[in-house]
Amino acid sequence: MKDFSFIVPQNITFGAGSVKKLPEMVKELKVSNVLVISGPHLNKMGVTDKITALIEETGAKTCKFTDVEANPSVETVHKAADAYKENQAEAIVAIGGGSPMDVAKAVGVVVTYGGSITEYEGGGKVPGEIVPFIAIPTTAGTGSEVTAFSVITDHSRNYKLTVASQKLLPSHVILDPEFLTSCPAGTAAASGVDAMVHAIESYINKDCNPFIEAMAEKALELLGENIRKFVADRTNIEAASAMLLGSTFAGIAFNFGRLGDVHAMAHPVGGFFNVAHGTANAILLPVCLEYNALADDGKYKKIYDYISYTKADDSFVPEMLVEEVRKLTKSLGIPETLSEVGVTEDKISQMAEDAMKSGNIAVNPRITTKKDVEMLYKKAM
Repeated sequence: MKDFSFIVPQNITFGAGSVKKLPEMVKELKVSNVLVISGPHLNKMGVTDKITALIEETGAKTCKFTDVEANPSVETVHKAADAYKENQAEAIVAIGGGSPMDVAKAVGVVVTYGGSITEYEGGGKVPGEIVPFIAIPTTAGTGSEVTAFSVITDHSRNYKLTVASQKLLPSHVILDPEFLTSCPAGTAAASGVDAMVHAIESYINKDCNPFIEAMAEKALELLGENIRKFVADRTNIEAASAMLLGSTFAGIAFNFGRLGDVHAMAHPVGGFFNVAHGTANAILLPVCLEYNALADDGKYKKIYDYISYTKADDSFVPEMLVEEVRKLTKSLGIPETLSEVGVTEDKISQMAEDAMKSGNIAVNPRITTKKDVEMLYKKAM
């Protein structure tokens, strides 16, 4: 067994209605002005007003930036940073899916150390601590609340850049499943499969260790048992709770062990065609699982048992997991091919080139070349 280490240096609070504990957390930060970062949908629903009201119970002032889009851009980060500075904010509360949390992390870097977020691309570029930051996920998918990464789209390159540093982790996380109950079915499906991909790729890749296995297996158990029920009825609070915890456990798993070909390939799909990250992952997952089946060391059977209605017997072969995943994503209403979401073959070579820049390729269970990535993209078309 190889050596490994881990630390989960966050205050994580779980439970229905746990958002009521937000004022206590803000008081702990000892700040007098907080920027709330979110998207337009949650703002229209009045969710951000609920958050600002809770923060203001402490006597702190609030301001809002609610223009975060899916696949957030460099420009959005700098607009949010401007709002932070103009309002003399001292801390951030991010509420929403992975996009607001990614923007919050990036804003924390820019307002603390200056310059453009593009200057911090890669690992080891963030000099130290960023501004105080609380994360409240409203989807069960990205795990961004427990990951040391901020993924931002640079439209000048059609490229999703990643800033990586343990300093990006929010100090406090609120996991309140009540926020998931108004999630649209399509978002619930795509983000739920995204969480499953996090668990699966961290579980089967070359970086996996017993800690990652423990987190990934529990994530797969929770997600596999509940994703169908949750997509069918988002008001099912037990299913929502399981999905939210499963997503967080999957996030912890890949935060310490990276991912694989699926994520390496999904980011360029988002960068070039603005496809939602969860949807891109869901389309690419069965194709990459089929490719990686040659390297299976017995984990495909375990994954199958977590996500299938039936348990595998001695006749199990890895291809059975591939078909089970295809049936699952189809039943959830997720598109089956990249062409259905607007991807065109003329960008495959460029997307493959960008995918090869990802550190996730290096830990994929089967060695992958650019030619292999191009082949996988074509299969997914």
